Amino acid sequence: MGEIGEFAPIRVHSLIDRLDGTLPSFSNESMILLSKIESHGKGILKSNHILEDIEAIPKDDRKNLTDGIFGEILRSTQEAVVLPPSVAFAVRPKPGVWEYLRVDVNTLTVEGLTAAEYLKFKEEVLDGSDKDNFMLELDFEPSVTNSTLSKSIGNGLEFLNQHLSAKIGDNMQPLLDFLRVRNYKGTRMMLNDKVKSIDILQSVLRKAADYLSTIPSDTPYSEFDLRFKEIGLEKGWGDTAERCLEMIQWLLQLLEAPVPSTLEKFFGRVPMVFNVVILTPHGYFAQDNVLGYPDTGGQVVYILDQVRALENEMLLRIKQQGLDIKPQILIVTRLLPDAVGTTCLQRLEKVEGTEHSNIIRVPFRNEEGILRKWISRFEVWPYLERFTEDVANEITGELQAKPDLIIGNYSDGNLVASLLAHKLGVTQCTIAHALEKTKYPDSDINWKNFEEKYHFSSQFTADLYAMNQTDFIITSTLQEIAGSKDSLGQYESHMAFTLPGLYRVVQGIDVFDPKFNIVSPGADMSVYFPYTEKQKRLTVFHPDIEELLYSPTQNKEHM
Repeated sequence: MGEIGEFAPIRVHSLIDRLDGTLPSFSNESMILLSKIESHGKGILKSNHILEDIEAIPKDDRKNLTDGIFGEILRSTQEAVVLPPSVAFAVRPKPGVWEYLRVDVNTLTVEGLTAAEYLKFKEEVLDGSDKDNFMLELDFEPSVTNSTLSKSIGNGLEFLNQHLSAKIGDNMQPLLDFLRVRNYKGTRMMLNDKVKSIDILQSVLRKAADYLSTIPSDTPYSEFDLRFKEIGLEKGWGDTAERCLEMIQWLLQLLEAPVPSTLEKFFGRVPMVFNVVILTPHGYFAQDNVLGYPDTGGQVVYILDQVRALENEMLLRIKQQGLDIKPQILIVTRLLPDAVGTTCLQRLEKVEGTEHSNIIRVPFRNEEGILRKWISRFEVWPYLERFTEDVANEITGELQAKPDLIIGNYSDGNLVASLLAHKLGVTQCTIAHALEKTKYPDSDINWKNFEEKYHFSSQFTADLYAMNQTDFIITSTLQEIAGSKDSLGQYESHMAFTLPGLYRVVQGIDVFDPKFNIVSPGADMSVYFPYTEKQKRLTVFHPDIEELLYSPTQNKEHM
């Protein structure tokens, strides 16, 4: 922003609190700028429009604009709403923190606005009236007290470990109850009915630790299984004496003096997840012959890679937990009866490179029967509730149990995952891949203009519901959640917005919510490897690449 980028750092405390209701100290340049902004007339200005007005002021006079609180406001303004003689500013002092104020250009009086008041003013500018005093307002205030430190964004697990360790310190009973109900298809794990209290648990753990300390660390669990049962312990502590002893010592530490690091290590080993369902309803989801089909690309590759890696990790953990359980992963997508030449019309398909993972396809249905043809991801909304009911029947039949974890992908998959998790009482994970709201400027305030083609009213509602219903959200980067100093994050854009005539979101999502966790995508080491491993190179493609790059007859398309 030219000189704007050189402003002093924004202070943490509220800009609004530092105003006394008037701006008597405005310089001439400040008043000139406000007049320029007002002269645009009724409408919504983005930060680049304000920059243009600033740059229209002679360079020597611009410095006065950077002084004091008005300079801080300009530096942080994301948009200005103009309804002469008033100008309202949406100010973002730092990622995830928003303030709103309105200036009367004639009197230079200033008032702080709530998110609801700012959005209502914005609606008034759009339709020329404030008649809709009773429009639905949505406020999804988080149920957990969140950290307000920028460094906490995307580190929800760390925050929750601190929160839970304090809770456990106050009351151990929920921890005991949690361990007592661990089971898989009726087979008990961790504790049996002999452990009825915290005192008994501590006594049992000390006996087990004393015994394990006397035997070789690599002793398999099968050799002391009966001894453990007799004192009240079941399978799940580990496959060797060493792993069992680690788990028991961690739990004893938690019972005596809970700390976040020990809590994370212990719960990371507790057997909990054996059956996983992954939702991705739209597109042509298959492993072959779908490249280039609409709505079919990176998300398919991502999910298939995720499933292979997830199965390997689950198999390893289950083995190390000392359990003999075969995990199951189901990728749930849409069955396409008319998708000839692909496997998209096949109900069940094995995921290549896995032992226990399958693609299961369920058709879209309406009153007239099965929908046979592909439809765009923007057109799926009328079918998803019935699809959810059908999916619930299919997956419980296939798994012969409820899933332990449901993962949604993209807006439609996240909506189905939310409905399914609520119906079955299962832990839910959300992965957005892309939030369409940030792709289309002003797609919220102008939603009616996009509705026929994109149905954003349904999509934004689905996104809001899934964000707040889910237990945790996985993102690739901090920028996906809260953007950067100069740009909004995809999730941050859902903090406060309005769909005029439909509803007003005064608190959509809080980017400081501990449900956000950053997990950067890994790399498939069969595809990415050191240049020294020449035997792994796909040399069959080298002649074609040479032709494309160096042929004297190369055409413009190649260039």
